Amino acid sequence: QEPLEGSGGGSVQAGGSLRLSCAASGFSSAVMAWFRQAPGKEREGVAVIDTDGSTRYADSVKGRFTISKDKDNAKATLYLQMNNMKPEDTAMYYCAAGGPFEVVRGSDKFFQHWGQGTQVTVST
Repeated sequence: QEPLEGSGGGSVQAGGSLRLSCAASGFSSAVMAWFRQAPGKEREGVAVIDTDGSTRYADSVKGRFTISKDKDNAKATLYLQMNNMKPEDTAMYYCAAGGPFEVVRGSDKFFQHWGQGTQVTVST
């Protein structure tokens, strides 16, 4: 397994879109997820995708964000398509692997592998 490597963050105006990517070689058979952490706040689950492609989302992003995964043999790339973004989406976003199929509070503690984080800033 190679380290997870997230990318694609940046700055966008409210209502805009961004797509985050996470190189996840060796994690094609793992539950994978996106978390985020805003300054002064706890890390929270955003979206999770199971090995069969099932997905779950935090209520705050349902209908706006889509998690997906490309698998090519042992390689996998995790994505988070973010549409109709809001200023409250501003945070450091992290990809994670090897945890439960949950986005509830505290689920981050059970994920074993983490990317380095990519900053997303949404301005009004």
